[in-house]
Order: sequence, then structure tokens, then C-alpha cells
Amino acid sequence: MATIIGGIGTSHVPTIAMAYDRKKQGDPDWAPLFKGYEPVTKWLAERKPDVLVFFYNDHATTFFFDHYPTFALGVSAEYPIADEGLGPRPVPPLKGHPALARHMAESLVNEEFDISVFQDLPLDHGCHSPLTMFWPPAPDWPGKIVPVEINVLQHPLPTPLRCYKLGQAVRRAVLSYPEDLKVVVVGTGGLSHQLNGERAGFNNEEWDLKFLELIDSDPGALTKMTHADYIRLGGTEGAEEVMWLAMRGALSEKTRKVHQNYYLPMTAAMAVALFEEPA
Repeated sequence: MATIIGGIGTSHVPTIAMAYDRKKQGDPDWAPLFKGYEPVTKWLAERKPDVLVFFYNDHATTFFFDHYPTFALGVSAEYPIADEGLGPRPVPPLKGHPALARHMAESLVNEEFDISVFQDLPLDHGCHSPLTMFWPPAPDWPGKIVPVEINVLQHPLPTPLRCYKLGQAVRRAVLSYPEDLKVVVVGTGGLSHQLNGERAGFNNEEWDLKFLELIDSDPGALTKMTHADYIRLGGTEGAEEVMWLAMRGALSEKTRKVHQNYYLPMTAAMAVALFEEPA
């Protein structure tokens, strides 16, 4: 049977990918960020998961406002790197696990999550920007992913509680998969930042640190908040934090946070947290 061995919450700021691609690891402005990911990279290298289930939000790259799904599950064997205006990143296409993904699709629909299913579509920085930080290709990716897109752009949005329940349903789906697989669940987005309007450039370090505490100790409190709460506290793009809630919902009550890093160098608060399931 498949097992979930841990979870990762991480920001997916596109400049993270740019810094990685330009080999800025030793740059004084970027070193604190790269150092913060090193324990996660080491943990993954030691645990060697087969699959990462990846909760992310698409930035109107793969999907657009004429048809933007609430939840979408990728079932391909491979996902191209999306061109977001500067050409695709110089990293390999992402490898999928179609068998697990299709099993998850059936399980989720049977639990009344009416998800969209997609194939052969590119994935944007919501997936691959943080991925190179902790699971870098050398020269190819160490394993496979199952991408799960969550809408935080096109209203109406799924509630934080609904996203948490999606994570719980994904957990049941993964654990019912008959093949022996080691799975890590990832949630990407945030933390506090706003890229538009009167509050453009807004950050809230106090809220960021509170969120990082609650996602570990009391995720239920976060599910009781509205999107308006997340936006008020963390900016319009702070709503991306529901991806962390989906990740946390896929973990057991006995999971424990074993590492955390927070860095606020510019317009977006960049954080990573590692959760480990009991053996």
C-alpha cells in the first residue's frame, strides 16, 4: 500500500526559480533562502519518495478565465514547463505518475469532489519554482509528481475548509492505492504579498509567523477563516495559503513540523516548512 511519509509547505515566488537558474546560491541576498531549503533537500534525499502530490495554483498560464477549474488533477506521464513570457525554464519536463493520479481521480469523484482532469498541459512556476529548491534535477527529476490545481483567481473560490477537506480526501485516496509507494504531499503559495491595487507591496510578518505556527499546531483554526480574512492579513495573493491547508489536511494528526525557514527580502514573504509523519 502507498504511504504518506511527510509534507512540505513552500512559497512559489517565480524569482526563486530565477535565482536558482542563475546560480545565486552564494549571493548575500539569496543565501538565507537557499540555506533554508537545505534541510528539506537533505530529508528528501534520505527518504527518497517516489511521488510528490503537489497542491498549487495556476497563474492563468495553463488555464484561463474563460474556463478556470475549481480543482484540477493532472493524470499525464509528463508535463511540459510552461512559457510564462521569457521562454520555458532550462529544466526537464516534469514526470507524472498516471496510475496513482487516475486512482486519485476515481477516489475523489467517489467522495463527491467533482474535479476536472487534465492531460498534456504545461505547468507553471506554482509547481517547478519551489521544486528545484528541494528536489533538483540531476540531470533528471528524482521522482514523479501528481499535480492538483486549486483555484484562487476566479471567483467563486473554494473555501479554506473545502481545501482542507480536499487534502483529507487525497490522503484517503493515496493510502488506498495498492502499490508500495512513498508519497510526500506539497502545498505551495504565499506567504503574505500583494502585487496590485493600493496595497501593492504589502507584507505582514506577524501574520506570516502566526500562520506558520497554526498550520502546525491548529490547522482547524485556519479552516474557519474566510478568503477575505486571508487577503486582509496577507494581501490579495495571501489567499494562496489555502494550498498549505490542503497539504496539511493530507497529513495525520500525529505529524510534526521538523524544520521551518522564513525570509522576507522583497515584495513576497518566502517560507518553507517540513512536516514528518511518524514511522
